[in-house]
Amino acid sequence: MTNAKPRLALAFGILCISIFPILVKLRLTPGLISAFYRMAIAFSLLLPYVLITKKFTLPKTSILILAILCGVLFASDVAVWNIAIQESSATQASLLTNLSPLWVGIISYVFLKTKPATNFWIGTTVALFGMAMLVGFKFFLELDFDNAFILAVLSGIFYSIYLLVSKKALSQMDVLSFMTISLMASTVYLAIVCIVMNEPFSGFSDAGWFVLLIQAVVCQLMAWLSISYATQSMRPTRVSLSLLGQAVITSILAWLFLDEKITLNMIIGGLILLLGIRITFYTKTLSIKNIVKKH
Repeated sequence: MTNAKPRLALAFGILCISIFPILVKLRLTPGLISAFYRMAIAFSLLLPYVLITKKFTLPKTSILILAILCGVLFASDVAVWNIAIQESSATQASLLTNLSPLWVGIISYVFLKTKPATNFWIGTTVALFGMAMLVGFKFFLELDFDNAFILAVLSGIFYSIYLLVSKKALSQMDVLSFMTISLMASTVYLAIVCIVMNEPFSGFSDAGWFVLLIQAVVCQLMAWLSISYATQSMRPTRVSLSLLGQAVITSILAWLFLDEKITLNMIIGGLILLLGIRITFYTKTLSIKNIVKKH
């Protein structure tokens, strides 16, 4: 049972992330402001802790720049995802943003030396078919993509770049220092964006402020500290694959609490999408010959 604690931490982190789209969908605050306060409150709680406990270490300049870039990328991801959730459904936005493992592979293929295996391209094809079925084939045939669809996919692209950059940064600095720097960068960046977009920083209901607090404490701090702890003891591929469960849990919660309609096409399309991403993590090369041998 040596992996019991990391697995429990991972499960807890996934659950914490899963409630985020539900909170955003309540529309108690605008999407951009919701993203800002998620980062700002989390940063204001984490900073005193790392300073008092002396667990903050300033990295060398090149790694510091990477951590700051991660903050901007993660903030961009959350901001566009929030808007996508409010303009469509928590289910659709969550499933589309979870295409990030596919974008990681594509970016790696184009820009990095690491080339994805055959399974990656098989999984990509399956996942894209699932995405088409989830959203509706007519959108693809007519190229009728709405803002919510584009923003949800863009969210996944931002997150995939964040994953690649953060992997480099975390190889040379500790998790708490990384989170502190990236959260500070996210907060400053989103504050500027909100000011430029003339977003309101106050005037919310008590329920609105409470939801903002929950997003920061539960969906940001508790979730990502738990997931980071799990990542230290588990294989990154297993953690990434497990995070896909967030979309499924969110779909169930949206159906229970938001009365979101989930059609049969959406269920089948979502399952095919998740299957495609699962194939990209399969270690043995898939082929008809290997499948026949198993049976």
